Amino acid sequence: MTPPPRTEPTIVSYYADAYEEADRLHATATGRLELQRTRELLTARLPPAAVVLDVGGGPGVHARWLIEAGHSVHLVDPVPRHLEQAAAYAGCTTELGDARHLTAAAGTYDAVLLLGPLYHLTERADRITALREALRVARPGAMVAAAGISRYSLMQEYTVHAQLSPELLYGEVTSVLGDGGYDGSRGFTIAHFHTVAELLAEATAAGWQNARLHGIEGPGWAYLSAAERYAGAEHAADLLPSALDTARLADVHGAAFADASAHMLITATT
Repeated sequence: MTPPPRTEPTIVSYYADAYEEADRLHATATGRLELQRTRELLTARLPPAAVVLDVGGGPGVHARWLIEAGHSVHLVDPVPRHLEQAAAYAGCTTELGDARHLTAAAGTYDAVLLLGPLYHLTERADRITALREALRVARPGAMVAAAGISRYSLMQEYTVHAQLSPELLYGEVTSVLGDGGYDGSRGFTIAHFHTVAELLAEATAAGWQNARLHGIEGPGWAYLSAAERYAGAEHAADLLPSALDTARLADVHGAAFADASAHMLITATT
């Protein structure tokens, strides 16, 4: 029997020791934009009282609102610290595991979410395996959803923060734009950054049919980030409703603006 895959140790140690993921979607205006948009995109497709598998669900930020909305959640994550945090939410069960090898039986869940695993699977074959596993454990007619980081987000963020030096432009940024690979050298761990076309192609290769792709934060996210940095949290909070409206308007045009978001969400029905 083939042993389950092992999550890259540097990724586990990053989330266990170096970074507090539980704060990410609450501490900044861009984080709150990502959280609110992710919630509304998923809510529009979730059935009532769904049995949800949250793969790579981290400390349970999404599990919390899902439970409050009447769904039940089983959360799988490779970081023990995240499981301890998620288990604090009544109605959330947890399991140490990997997106590429889910222990659930086929056809178990009403919805399967991969809102983090694709970031950290740097090999295309591993990402397709994770997407196939999500499909396998979903019931007929269930929703499957996965998030990716936009390949263009690094360039946007550095630009609006006036940090796009020649060194970064022709080094780190050019490298990410070339193949999506990020080495974790500045404030993040090793990761893969997607284009819209690439994420759609991987989902198709995994058997996802009639997939739809959304830009989560919309094209205004980087300016919201710059406003928070240079004008303060209060000013950024005032701009958040406009950023939300911009993201919703951009989404009307399908995937055309999705590459301009920091994150993208792909959904399909089994």
